[in-house]
Amino acid sequence: MHLSDVTWTDVRDADAELALLPVGSTEQHGPHAPLGTDAYHAETVAEAGAERFDGDVAVAPTIPVGIAEEHRHFSGTLWVSPDTFRSYVRDVVGSLAHHGMDRVVVVNGHGGNVPALGEVTATISRHDDAYAVPFTWFEAVGEHSGEMGHGGPLETALLRATHPDLVRDERIDEARAGASQGWGDWVSKTNLAYDSAEFTANGVVGDPGAGDAELGEELLERAADALDRLLTAVAERDVSRPADR
Repeated sequence: MHLSDVTWTDVRDADAELALLPVGSTEQHGPHAPLGTDAYHAETVAEAGAERFDGDVAVAPTIPVGIAEEHRHFSGTLWVSPDTFRSYVRDVVGSLAHHGMDRVVVVNGHGGNVPALGEVTATISRHDDAYAVPFTWFEAVGEHSGEMGHGGPLETALLRATHPDLVRDERIDEARAGASQGWGDWVSKTNLAYDSAEFTANGVVGDPGAGDAELGEELLERAADALDRLLTAVAERDVSRPADR
């Protein structure tokens, strides 16, 4: 049940306690992939996980702008402050809880959102009338989990499997030529770079040419299966405050 597509009476009659809130980003993904890549991926994985789950679950509209100032040198990138992002996510979860959907998995598609999502879901679960946990799809794809990059093989592969018309095939060579091999400039396990333009000429990290549709289908299967397992655990979990148990 996608909240954008149903009526209020549909939501009332479904009586769902579980919801998925996709969050992404609108930011550069090199010359070959769209600015909305992270938002597309978050929604795609959320919908696939909801289809697998054996029970009622609502998929909320995707939050399309996240914490992405690190990509500010590349045209079209949008961002909000961590405070704004945390407040927005908290308010959306609060409105879901108001309608009885008080167990929420926040499905994330952007690495820059990870710290703030960990913080805000903890705050929600400790202090609000809801229980929330974050789920970042590219951290839940098995052996591929450490291969993320940026606009690289994983993100390009998932796009090829789910939104193939959005990949600019004629620009793959250009994307590969300007890419860096890793994220950041590291010394003594410290990243000296705050912005992606400091280490990648065109915003790409990794080889997008290595990301085909077959890999994308595998990534979607792995991420959706992991999300299904998480939804089951969240549905079954005792989320009362420890003092109340």
